[in-house]
Amino acid sequence: MPDWLNAIILGLIEGLTEFIPVSSTGHLLIAEKFMNVDKAVFNELFTVVIQCGAVLALVPLFWKRISAMMVDWRKPANQDYAIKLLSCFVLTAIIGLIAKKFGMALPDSIGPIAWATFIGAFVIFGMEAWARVRFPSNNITWVVVGACAAGQIIAMLFPGASRSGSTIMLAMACGLARPAATEFSFLIGIPTIMAAGGLKILEAIKHKEVASTHWGLVVIGTLTAAISAFVVVKWLIKYVQSHTFNGFAFYRLALGLLLLGYFYGSGG
Repeated sequence: MPDWLNAIILGLIEGLTEFIPVSSTGHLLIAEKFMNVDKAVFNELFTVVIQCGAVLALVPLFWKRISAMMVDWRKPANQDYAIKLLSCFVLTAIIGLIAKKFGMALPDSIGPIAWATFIGAFVIFGMEAWARVRFPSNNITWVVVGACAAGQIIAMLFPGASRSGSTIMLAMACGLARPAATEFSFLIGIPTIMAAGGLKILEAIKHKEVASTHWGLVVIGTLTAAISAFVVVKWLIKYVQSHTFNGFAFYRLALGLLLLGYFYGSGG
């Protein structure tokens, strides 16, 4: 399969899975393994940059909220929301940098992804059951902020856990309504993922990897991810108004079982 087609497929996978609770990183690692792509071409830099493309799709969809925090920043409600977003990002960044210093890296094996995918299904089922017996609020509390930061760290350490899934579920566990949890999760993803992409590019420049990077393929993957993510998020914003995340849990359950069967059937 030509590299340009691989870039399109990986960009589609990234865009389709970044913001639904199924783990884009996990899906990309699985796809790269079964597609047998050249890891020198489709490396971690490629993955991080196309994630930035997907997250840029959020800007037009949430422009009303984003512009309100910038233009009407004097309003207490906008200040409060912006401060809590910033705090969640800073907390995530500090812990993420510490984890990176201690050698955190994406796994080469499908096993950890399979287990995270499988276990995540029951987390979603549990959180949705818990949400049914509570009276959810739209108020972003500091407990929610801490929970979302923890969710992002969980996703960093365990590919397959899903950044959006972990943050949304933990926010819901703290009493936040599903639509509000989804919006906060998506918005905190903008600075988090963009910062990770910027850091990775700086590292590539420092280690003189920029010249050897296939930037044409990166651009193809990034544009594909942005377009597909825009479509998915626009749909998901409406979906969460009247649906639970249990459908995604069933998907995770089936995929997790398939991956575990493959992992243990092939001897790891």
